[in-house]
Amino acid sequence: MTGPVKPDELLSPREIEIASAYAQGDTYQAIAERLCIAPSTVRTHLSTIYRKLEVSSKLDLHARLSGASPATEIATDHAAVISELALSLEESLRREQVFAEVLRIISRSRGDIDAVMSAILGFALELCEAEFGILFEHHGGGRFAASHCLGIPQRFRQWFEAQGIFAVGPRTGLGRVAAGHGIVNIYDVRAEEVFHGDDPLRQATATLGGARSFVAIPMMSGDVLAGAFTIYRQSVRPFGAQATALAQTFADQSVIALENARMIGALRDRATSP
Repeated sequence: MTGPVKPDELLSPREIEIASAYAQGDTYQAIAERLCIAPSTVRTHLSTIYRKLEVSSKLDLHARLSGASPATEIATDHAAVISELALSLEESLRREQVFAEVLRIISRSRGDIDAVMSAILGFALELCEAEFGILFEHHGGGRFAASHCLGIPQRFRQWFEAQGIFAVGPRTGLGRVAAGHGIVNIYDVRAEEVFHGDDPLRQATATLGGARSFVAIPMMSGDVLAGAFTIYRQSVRPFGAQATALAQTFADQSVIALENARMIGALRDRATSP
C-alpha cells in the first residue's frame, strides 16, 4: 500500500516556498515583498495549495508540510470552496487580532504618536495589500503636511520634507478629500487628467513614489477634517470595497491616536506649568 502523496510531489517549487513561509507565520505582504509578486498573487497561490493538499487551516498546512497525512479526503468539487472559506476565515481572524492590537497600542502609547502611527500604517499596509502609506495632517484651507510615512520611497519622502506644509490642487486626491470630506479611490494616478498637467503633488506621487492606485480616507474629528489616511500600490490594482473599509477603520483609529496624544500632551503641559 502506498502512502499519501508528499507535498513536493503535488506542489510546484514556488508553491512549496509560499506554503512554507505562510505556515511559519509570514503574512501575504512579507511573502509578496520577498518574492517580488503582489499580495493578491500570494493569496491565489495559497488557495491552490490548500486545495491540492486537502487542508483547511494554517495548522493543517503546517502539519501536512511536516509529513502528516490529509485529515480527510475532500471531494474535488468541494475543495475549491473549502480552501476559499478557510483562507477567508483566517483573514477575518487576523483582522480582528490586528484591530485589537492597534487599540492596545493606542491605550498604552503614553502619547508616543510616532510609534502608534508606525504600527497603524504597518498593519494597514499588510491587510490592505499596499506598498506604502502616508498620514497627512490637515492645516486648514486645503493645506496638508505628510506627518507620518511608512514604506515610502526615499526620494518621495525627501520631496515631502522639502515641502513642509503645502497647498494641494483641487483635482488631486487630497484636494478632493479637502473639498468633499469623502473617500477618494483612484484607479490609476497616471490615467487622470491632472497627471498630464503640471500639478507638483501628482507628478511627485507618480514619478518619485511610483504610485499607481491609491485610496485616500478623510480623518474626521467631529465635523472637522483632521487629515487624510492614504495607502498606495505601485501597480494598477484598484482598492476594492473590503480594502477601503479596512483603510477607513485604520483612519478612524488614527484620529483616536492623534486626539489621545494631544490630550496627554495637554495634561503634561498643565502638570509642568507653574
